[in-house]
Amino acid sequence: MSKLPNVKGRISYISSKARQENLYAVYETTDRKFWRELAMCNQEEFRESGTKGICIEARELIIALPESFVDYEPDKLLKLFTEHFKQNYGVECISALHHNKRKTNYHIHLIFSERKLLDEPVEKIATRNMFYDENGKHVRTKKEILDEAGQLRSGCKIIPKGEVYERNIFTIKDSRFKSDSFLDEVKRSYTDLINIYVKDDKQKLKVFDRNGVYLPTKKIGKNNPKAEQIRTDNQYRTIWNQTVDRALISGVPERQILEVKQSEIGQKVKASIQKSGRNPALLRNLIMTAIYALELLIGKVFKMASQKTDKDIEAVVKAEPEQTPVKAVNSFVEAKSEPVPEMPKKSELASKYPRLTDIYHKLERQNTAIYERELQIANVEKKIAGAKGIFKAKQRKELQEQAEELKTQIANMKQYLSSVVQGYGHKNVKEFLAEYKASKVEYGDYRKAVAEWEKLTGEKVDDSLKAKLQQKQQQVKEQYRHTEYHKKNDRGAR
Repeated sequence: MSKLPNVKGRISYISSKARQENLYAVYETTDRKFWRELAMCNQEEFRESGTKGICIEARELIIALPESFVDYEPDKLLKLFTEHFKQNYGVECISALHHNKRKTNYHIHLIFSERKLLDEPVEKIATRNMFYDENGKHVRTKKEILDEAGQLRSGCKIIPKGEVYERNIFTIKDSRFKSDSFLDEVKRSYTDLINIYVKDDKQKLKVFDRNGVYLPTKKIGKNNPKAEQIRTDNQYRTIWNQTVDRALISGVPERQILEVKQSEIGQKVKASIQKSGRNPALLRNLIMTAIYALELLIGKVFKMASQKTDKDIEAVVKAEPEQTPVKAVNSFVEAKSEPVPEMPKKSELASKYPRLTDIYHKLERQNTAIYERELQIANVEKKIAGAKGIFKAKQRKELQEQAEELKTQIANMKQYLSSVVQGYGHKNVKEFLAEYKASKVEYGDYRKAVAEWEKLTGEKVDDSLKAKLQQKQQQVKEQYRHTEYHKKNDRGAR
């Protein structure tokens, strides 16, 4: 969302075919006269307030659309999105549907008013002569607007008693459009609307959760003077997000990750802004400190897991071999026939469990490999600290090169770790783990139901891939026989 100091100029720009290379549609909820009067109202009120800065005449939303939406009729699509906003907030809008030059960014520009038209204009009648200076400011006496010769100065004006000196046709600005929560609310509303019309489930959108474990990266706009600063910030934010992925895979509770984020980044950034304003360099330092804190938790989890494994091995060695008691098999007794219960069916989520387990194990292996490299680099850095003096310069150089190579490997491995789940259609590790855990529960329920069914019926359910292939082949054979049978009957009929 952006603020518009020149709403008429912006409307002209986004709706002009001459100035827009790929303009598909323009939609207006009111006529252009509304925007002219709105601009005048805002400018007049701004002058009277005496506020410094720039007058905001309206606001603009830029709504990114999935590329698959080019299949919808542009006019109807734009009308749907514009009327959606007007119905929710009750203000007038004008919008335009664009593509960028390379046709890789399908988007809507939606300009909206912060004011509504009044049902009836509010007019104020002068009870005495009213005097206004060159700036349109009301003054008490006529002398204040006269020059040395006693003549009315250029730009000053007098409104006689009994005439209208102020006429309002708009309400005051709606303060909710200035709130931080407004943009999040609009994002969620449009995300829900977009997802209704997305044909492929993999393209469905989600609003970034600012209260979650990840840090958002910022988009770098064209000709942005702060592009380099944003790029550097994004690098640090990405490293944090990669470390969060590792923490989640390692088994660090999400609650602990949030505590680190809030205490080391959120609270300290807020305190710093209140004290001395925004400081990008300080933000990066705070993010790195939070990363170190998270890596400490990851290391703790690995050590605890290693200790547990050692204890388990020791327990197995000491344990006495036990004989499994053999249950007596009752002879078959013919009983009253009961209806055979239906075989349990595997849910879609439970069916995903084997594949999700493979991905989870891949993540675990990669995470363990990263941890092992980190232990190596810690060992190398200890050796570098001990290699002092002129005679160990060669050894120190070799160790430093080894450390740099390990750092590069770790950086690449972290990047790959975060991209693994994205390659399988998941937004991030947190989203993947949520689905994995849910599928594990459903798969466990399914296996429990199968065990009970097998106990009741005395039959076996074979879920293996071989069994599935045999079942598919049998279905194909039956279908073939059915087709051949009908062919013979058809020939006999002729």
